[in-house]
Amino acid sequence: MRVTYGTHPDQVADVVLPESGAAPAPMVILLHGGFWRSVYDRHHLAGVAQALADAGYCVVNAEYRRVGDGGGWPGTFHDVALAVDSLPGLVAATFPGRADAEAVVLLGHSAGGHLALWAAVRGQLADQAPGTAPTTSWVAALPGVTGVVALAPVCDLGSAHRLNSGNGAVAALLGGTPDEVPERFAQADPAALGRPPVPTVVVHGEDDVLLPVEVARTWCSATGTPLVEVPGAGHFELIDPGSAAWPQVLDALAAVLSR
Repeated sequence: MRVTYGTHPDQVADVVLPESGAAPAPMVILLHGGFWRSVYDRHHLAGVAQALADAGYCVVNAEYRRVGDGGGWPGTFHDVALAVDSLPGLVAATFPGRADAEAVVLLGHSAGGHLALWAAVRGQLADQAPGTAPTTSWVAALPGVTGVVALAPVCDLGSAHRLNSGNGAVAALLGGTPDEVPERFAQADPAALGRPPVPTVVVHGEDDVLLPVEVARTWCSATGTPLVEVPGAGHFELIDPGSAAWPQVLDALAAVLSR
């Protein structure tokens, strides 16, 4: 079922519920990747959403504005902040007894992993930066994000820019290079903002050629964030429920919820 968290056509999310249980299910907000570009959307995580629902989670597969369709700086960041602030309460109210708005994990892949890390650390943003202010009345009742699982995330925008990951995707997202818009990098880059103040796990394939695992190693070492390296896995095995890497994703989700 689709829910709407804003007025723009991309401010929507698809909700996939687990089979009815005795208690509300923990909620997973999915943030898809695609180097923040509009040609990629939430639908390529539909299989992930169903697999997580089958594992007992209430899954909220969120869309947001992307580069090429009103996104980038600051639209993408406003949307993700609005989604994270409003969707837990909205989904819990829409499906009474089915979703736990007090057990919310952000799970993002690739560019979505960057957005998940960023969304959970917004308390450190400077005044007036995108995403700093509470955005809906749901915030007062929402205790906050429980944890973050970042799959092959762009956890260092500066490094990704230097590596030309996504053929200039970082500069397209922020509207310039680190030299041209340093203030934007300071407010958008997990490498500048640090580890989220909630349990966080990074899962990365050792054979990832789109986003090398070395970047995740450096960021996780600097922030003290647990890193799960998956031997033989590339970039997309982490979002393939049929892959050998998938149990590691489920283990990471269980780990952040149990802390």
